Amino acid sequence: MKRTVYIRFTIILLIVGFMLSVQYNTVQNPETRDTRDIWAIRQELAKETELHSELLSEVRVLEQTIGKYENMVNESPKIALNDTVEQLEREIGLDDVNSPGLMITVEPSLESMIVGQAIEEISPDLLVRLINEINRFKAKAVEVDGKRIIYSSAIRDVNGKTTVNNLAIRRAPFNIKIGTSTYEDAKKMYNQLEASAIGDDFYIDNLRLVIGEPQHSMSISAYDQTVSKQFLQEVPGGE
Repeated sequence: MKRTVYIRFTIILLIVGFMLSVQYNTVQNPETRDTRDIWAIRQELAKETELHSELLSEVRVLEQTIGKYENMVNESPKIALNDTVEQLEREIGLDDVNSPGLMITVEPSLESMIVGQAIEEISPDLLVRLINEINRFKAKAVEVDGKRIIYSSAIRDVNGKTTVNNLAIRRAPFNIKIGTSTYEDAKKMYNQLEASAIGDDFYIDNLRLVIGEPQHSMSISAYDQTVSKQFLQEVPGGE
């Protein structure tokens, strides 16, 4: 009889101990929960939906390009090749661009002019941050103080001067032209730049950004230097 009681008591203690250990583990490692409210989730869903739509548009454009190229190859390989070369030149910035867009003017802050402070050069880091912010909003083409930005453009300090493509940038004021695919994209970029905190970074350096109204036509010059072909190799004819 006593042995049966001891066995039952032992089993009960084991069950209680197991339950306590489970409860302790739950308290120490609580299950991660999504604490965002419904609006935050809706905004995230809207961003993902927009990204999905953009990807579908890009796929559609690529499919149209492939179909066009296949038809042209059948008719005239030379015309197809020339068309492809021209398209690539436009994409990397070797052609002038006339498209909707807007202009940003970088100028000294009003406070610095009132107190008579010397106008400093825009730093390479600050200019890079601005270019990254512009590209984040899907700019089609960018020109800084008459210098076209392409994939290989370098923004650096050379002997105390901020340079783009190894050419010095003027002291403020100077202009930055931004080309977009459509006028609607230009208006969207205008609103995004107005809401961005990048202007505060310029204010710290006694500069300010004056964001111009969207324009239906913006002329942006082509990249006028030699493009690096370091990683390109010519394929022999017939291969």
